[in-house]
Amino acid sequence: MPDSFMENPMPAPLRLGLAGLGTVGIGVVKIVQKHADLIALRAGRPVVITAVSARDRGRNRDADLSGYAWENDPVALARRDDVDVFVEVMGGHEGPAKAATEAAIAAGKDVVTANKALLAHHGQALALAAEAAGRVIRFEAAVAGGIPVIKALTEGLAGNRMRRVMGVMNGTCNYILTRMQNAGLPYETVFEEARQLGYLEADPNLDVGGIDAGHKLSLLAAIAFGTKVSFDHVELEGIGNVSIEDIRMADDMGYHIKLLGVAQMTGRGLEQRMTPCLVPADSPLGQLQGGTNMVVLEGDSVGQIVLRGPGAGEGPTASAVMGDVIDIARGLRLSTFGQPAATLVDPVPAKAATPAPYYLRMTLLDKPGALAKVATCLGEAGISIDQMRQINQAGEADDKAIVLIVTHKAAPADIAYALSRFAETGVVMGAPVAIRIEEV
Repeated sequence: MPDSFMENPMPAPLRLGLAGLGTVGIGVVKIVQKHADLIALRAGRPVVITAVSARDRGRNRDADLSGYAWENDPVALARRDDVDVFVEVMGGHEGPAKAATEAAIAAGKDVVTANKALLAHHGQALALAAEAAGRVIRFEAAVAGGIPVIKALTEGLAGNRMRRVMGVMNGTCNYILTRMQNAGLPYETVFEEARQLGYLEADPNLDVGGIDAGHKLSLLAAIAFGTKVSFDHVELEGIGNVSIEDIRMADDMGYHIKLLGVAQMTGRGLEQRMTPCLVPADSPLGQLQGGTNMVVLEGDSVGQIVLRGPGAGEGPTASAVMGDVIDIARGLRLSTFGQPAATLVDPVPAKAATPAPYYLRMTLLDKPGALAKVATCLGEAGISIDQMRQINQAGEADDKAIVLIVTHKAAPADIAYALSRFAETGVVMGAPVAIRIEEV
C-alpha cells in the first residue's frame, strides 16, 4: 500500500519530569495513570511521566512509582534528555524550586508549576528567560486551586480591559472565618482546630497573615493590568485580629467578614490589597463557606464574571496542573502573563484610596455627649453616618457601651484621620475597630 494511504502514526508522547511527590504531585501521578487514554485523545498525543524527584525516596506515597526514573536532585531531573515538560510542585520561592525551574528553562524545557511564591517573587525574571528561550511557563494551579482563573484572564477575557480583580483566595482563612461564624467560636479555638486538621502551612502566617493569598493576587493583577508582578506592594492584613464579636455584630447588620483580595488600576496607580472586609451576607462572596475559593473578574465588555470552586487539595490542584500540561501537548503557546514579559510595565503602586463604606466598632464611656463627640470627629473628617447602634452587653460595666457605626462611602485616609481624633475625645476606650465594606 502506498505511504500516502497509511494512517498517520501516533505523535510522540509528551514526557513529564515531576518534581515533588507531596499531595499535589501524587495527584498528578494518579490522573496520568487513571486517565491515560482520555488524556491522549484530548491532547492529541500520549502524556507520560518519565522521571520523578522528591526529598524522601522511601516514603509510602499511595501510588505506584516503579515505572519512573528517580532523581534525588530536582535540578538533575530538570536537565534530563527524556523530559519535555518540567512539572514543579515542590513549593518555596528560593532553593531547589527556583534552581530547578531555571535549569529546566536553560535546558529547553517548558515548565508547569503550582508555586505561587516562586512566581510572586521571581515571575518577571523567569518569564523573560522562558520567552527568550522559546519556552512557556504555565501556572494555573498556583492560583485558586482547581478554578481556571488564569485561563479565563489570558484567553476567555483577553478582549477586555479589566476593571477589577477580587476574591477569596485562601481556603484556610475562609474555613476559619466561616467556622467562627457558624459555631460561634473564637479565633484561637478555630485556629487550633485548623492546625489539628492539617489545614495550615508549616508557617501558619503564610495562611492567616494573608501572604499566600497576597501572592495569588499579585499574579492575577499582573495578568489583568499588564504590569510586572509586584507582590511587595500588596497591602497585607491577616485575620488574626478578627474577633468573634465583630463576626457576630457584622452578621447582625447583614454582613459577613472575609479575607478579601482586591486589585484595581486607578488614576493614581495600581491598588492591591489583601485585607479582612465586610461583604453583604446575601452576595456570592458572603455565602462562600469552608475552604472554597471564589474569584470575581470585572471587564469593560463582559461585566462581572464569578468563578467558584475548591482552592486546594490533591484532586483540584492536580487537575489544574494537568490542564496546563494538556495545553502544552496540544501546542498552545502563551506568554507567561498573557502578553510578552518584555512589554509588562512597572506598576505605580498606590495605597488604597478608593472610597467605601466602613464598619466601626468602639467602646464608649456611657455618659452624656459621648456619641456627639464621636459624630463630631467623623463630621470633621468629612464622613457621614449611615447606621449607628448602641449595644449594652450582659456583663459589661454600666458605664460602658459598645457602639457600632456603618459609614457612607469614605476615603481610607479620612477614616484613619477620624480614628486618630477619637483618642482625643476622652470617651473612646481602647482602640476602635475599622473594617472596610467592599461593594460586590
